[in-house]
Amino acid sequence: MNSLGGLHTSMRRRRASVVFVLITLFIDVLGIGLVIPILPKLVQSLLGGEVAQASFVFGLLVSLYAIMQFFCAPVLGALSDRFGRRPVILLALVGLACDYVLLSLAPTIWWLVAGRIIAGACGATFTPAGAYIADVSPPEKRAANFGLLGVAFGLGFIAGPALGGVLGATSLRLPFMVCAGLTFLNFLFGLLVMPESLRPENRRALNVRQMNPLGAMRAVWRYGSVAALVPVFVAVQLAQQGLQSVWVPYTTYRYSWDVAGVGLSLAIVGVLSAFSQGALVRPVVARFGEQRTLMISLGVAVVGMLLFGLSSQGWMMYAVTALYCLGLGLLNPAVQGLLSRAVPPTEQGLLQGAMTSVMTAAAIVGPLLANGSFALFISPEAPLSLPGAPFFLNSLLCLGALALAWRGTRGFAVAHEQPTPLRPEYEVEALAA
Repeated sequence: MNSLGGLHTSMRRRRASVVFVLITLFIDVLGIGLVIPILPKLVQSLLGGEVAQASFVFGLLVSLYAIMQFFCAPVLGALSDRFGRRPVILLALVGLACDYVLLSLAPTIWWLVAGRIIAGACGATFTPAGAYIADVSPPEKRAANFGLLGVAFGLGFIAGPALGGVLGATSLRLPFMVCAGLTFLNFLFGLLVMPESLRPENRRALNVRQMNPLGAMRAVWRYGSVAALVPVFVAVQLAQQGLQSVWVPYTTYRYSWDVAGVGLSLAIVGVLSAFSQGALVRPVVARFGEQRTLMISLGVAVVGMLLFGLSSQGWMMYAVTALYCLGLGLLNPAVQGLLSRAVPPTEQGLLQGAMTSVMTAAAIVGPLLANGSFALFISPEAPLSLPGAPFFLNSLLCLGALALAWRGTRGFAVAHEQPTPLRPEYEVEALAA
């Protein structure tokens, strides 16, 4: 009887810890979304109202945040594989709270630079959060639980700009104070309810060669299933990041949407994506399995991107958005589920760090491809006027991902395989277990 009560207590604590991880990711993304309407104005106020200079500096701050995430994600992954998920997540929350305090008090632009450096480093909580979900989820349920991470991500992007706009109307610094308070409360919540998910026998030594994006990718590439799926993940991320970047200029140019129309469309995207990942992933994966779910979602992405580029009226974009978001919401959880099953428990943080770096790199390259092709094909010098060019390019990327997935996932192993051995010089460890 006592053992049964202990089991129930353990299950409640585990559920509470999963909720904590979801709240952590939500607050992280909330802060990203909150910055969108507020930080440009704060930069402008610190620079004396100079719009052109403020726009340039804001772009540098955004790039700095992405660069820090790119390089720090594998570091957090390696640290979480060595010391556990709990201390890394809690430490990152402290860093994020400090960032928001810096932004709320910043007297000069250099305080913002310091804040964005801290935020980029600590904002890579996607890495230990994803590893935590992999630790506590049975292999057959990982895709569904990764879908919950997608829900938290989508809701954060819906709430962030809205909260920033409402609170920013009172004071440009108030939203950052609110986020600092929420992050600190979440830290206290995790300190009280979050158990460690990584068992002592699954911890591994730190390897300095794997604590960078290239080293982390090289390490997980040893697994054949990972090597088959990473190109799929890269192509899809390039298409997704390009879609997000070109959406506003495209709809404004082609359909004359105003700010309210663009905002409504983005809110619909967030709601539909959250619904798809929260309500559809579990039953669809249970019915078709992760591999067929991946193929279905990629097929929807190919068609959806093509229809975006062909839509001649604004209302058509809403119809295509419904199809695209409901299908694409299945994609990332299916990929994450398959990837997490390809590596052992000792390397989940390593894997998540490598994938987070891939996402960040795609966030840099994808917009250049999409916005560059859009600018090229609407310019007077273009050989033909083709404003839908970025969507056609994205459709081709998704089609390539579909072909790679079809070829690479045939006969996929359901459990992690043995890796290809590394060369001896690559196996030097910096710290003994």
